Amino acid sequence: MGYMTVESHSHTRIHLKRLPGFRSWALLVGKSCDSLLCGFCVSDSWMWKLFYVAGCCFVAIQNLEEWEEAIFDKSKGQVILKSFNLYTKILTMWRKGHEQVVAELNHLRDVSVEEEKVRYLGKGYLVVLRFATGFSHPLTQSATLGGRSDADAIADLLKRFLGLDKAQQWEKDSDSDSSDRQFSLLALESSHSY
Repeated sequence: MGYMTVESHSHTRIHLKRLPGFRSWALLVGKSCDSLLCGFCVSDSWMWKLFYVAGCCFVAIQNLEEWEEAIFDKSKGQVILKSFNLYTKILTMWRKGHEQVVAELNHLRDVSVEEEKVRYLGKGYLVVLRFATGFSHPLTQSATLGGRSDADAIADLLKRFLGLDKAQQWEKDSDSDSSDRQFSLLALESSHSY
């Protein structure tokens, strides 16, 4: 599974989504099977069997990744990052489980890909949004394992959508122009000094 999928894309709005990956679902199914095996193979009372099954299912749900969404809306001038956590939803009796971060789109200054070490599994990559206020926020809560190309593709898409690629190119051009000017001034000064 890729980093995020593009649900919709227009000139004014990008909607990205991410669902729990295959590894997450495989872990859920594996732990659920373990719980059923424990429940039926032990000779304890039915209360203990129920406890084993519930405990294993609870651990499986705890390790399930979040459902995540990112909406970049130029007409509203907002970045909206949403996440849904089944584990929190169960713990709070369905009162919580949804989280939402809203930021001003015009404060967004850069979109980059960062590497993150994932315990026991190697390297992962995630897209990070950097704002003018100094605030940085990852696009998703967990990194994607394996290749970096999916995260790079999402970062490039967002840079093009927001015009950040043009702004960064303009900064590079202006930096090279100013360094050329400084070099020519130094050369001019050195030629006058002789």
